[in-house]
Amino acid sequence: MSSTVSKEYKTVKEIAGPLVFVEKTDPVAYQELASVKLADGSFKRGQVLDSSDTMVAVQIFEGTSGIDKGCSVRFLGETMKMPVSKDMVGRILSGSGEPLDGGPPITPEDRVDIVGAAINPWARDNPEDFIQTGISTIDGMNTLVRGQKLPIFSGSGLPHNEMAMQIARQAKVIGEGEEFAVVFAAMGITNEESQNFMKEFERTGALKKAVVFLNLADDPAIERIVTPRLALTTAEYLAFELDMQVLVILTDITNYCEALRQIGAAREEVPGRRGYPGYMYTDLAQLYERAGKIKGKKGSITQIPILSMPGDDITHPIPDLSGYITEGQIVMSREIHRNGIYPPVNVSSSLSRLMNSGIGGDKTRDDHKAVSDQCYAAYAEGKDLRGLVAIVGKESLSDRDRAFLEFADVFEDRIVRQSPDEDRDIAETLDICWEILADLPVDQLTRIDRKFIEKYLPQKD
Repeated sequence: MSSTVSKEYKTVKEIAGPLVFVEKTDPVAYQELASVKLADGSFKRGQVLDSSDTMVAVQIFEGTSGIDKGCSVRFLGETMKMPVSKDMVGRILSGSGEPLDGGPPITPEDRVDIVGAAINPWARDNPEDFIQTGISTIDGMNTLVRGQKLPIFSGSGLPHNEMAMQIARQAKVIGEGEEFAVVFAAMGITNEESQNFMKEFERTGALKKAVVFLNLADDPAIERIVTPRLALTTAEYLAFELDMQVLVILTDITNYCEALRQIGAAREEVPGRRGYPGYMYTDLAQLYERAGKIKGKKGSITQIPILSMPGDDITHPIPDLSGYITEGQIVMSREIHRNGIYPPVNVSSSLSRLMNSGIGGDKTRDDHKAVSDQCYAAYAEGKDLRGLVAIVGKESLSDRDRAFLEFADVFEDRIVRQSPDEDRDIAETLDICWEILADLPVDQLTRIDRKFIEKYLPQKD
């Protein structure tokens, strides 16, 4: 415990945004908790954000309204801890970990530091087990692997929240006796979105296997910084103490980064790209790198961070830095969305770098890689031909080219398009791929081994 635990300081020098600056304190630790006593006798909670010989910056969780220079500050000598328990599964909590579902407070089996400990690289196990989301563009074309970080790059107005809800509802691991849980953390969402998430989780029964954290847009910015850390701490407990397979869905990382920028401006930091803090890469890495598998542990943490790209710009700092840290991306397309297709996933721009580790005969099916490669190649050629048709007309194409042009349309209609409640298993996804590949000339299926063609290709009448 810190020696400052019983001392009160009435040396508030400045209040700026969510920050209170206290001077002439004894040494205090980074991220140490603080309590601020207001003039009316009430208290607000805070956390040390910066500490120097002369000044301590405290970020206030509930906002700084009501705080003035006459308030007293007490440092509590400990960092923020999350009360964790298996009973958390099935609960809806606020962005600061308080119950929102009318249930009792969490009775903790342990209290864990929310910053978490980095996984030793030597102790990391290779991600190599399939997670089924029920969405063909992910399962069939950009497979999610247990322990992977696979972000969804979306844009303003695109249905990423609906897709997040669908994944939370449908995701499962294939295997006997595997306990599976979803930790869902929403940051900076509107009250309407919050109500929709709560209703959907309860209506569909997905809440039975989920822990939900909801941070609202009108909650203080500092809570937005804490929410994903509470969620990941909960996931680590479920995975590495209770041996569960945990999928963490974080939406929207852009709101999280905006909170980082807001707090950085209040601290008068020198800004980096587009005004975001220079340490944003490190900060995001601290979140993303908490996914993974550990040798000797049965549980795993898989992450799907969702971010909306400002101006649909994939070179914006948030998607750009996220792409460096994670293992691929699922990219949503405004053009596909305008065509009335849900989920509007742009397969051509999407990638799962760990896909080959999680597919195959004993994990999905023996033809998975070959079918995926062939569909990618045929779809890419069909999309290229759309540009040619706009110039020379469809009548100028050969029969072969028309077949590939038609394939691109059918691929979007049958593989990409799904209803929000449609849960396809991997065998169904691969069977649909074979059905649409059957419309191409057999001699054009150059990515598929002959034995798979003989085994799976439907025979046309």
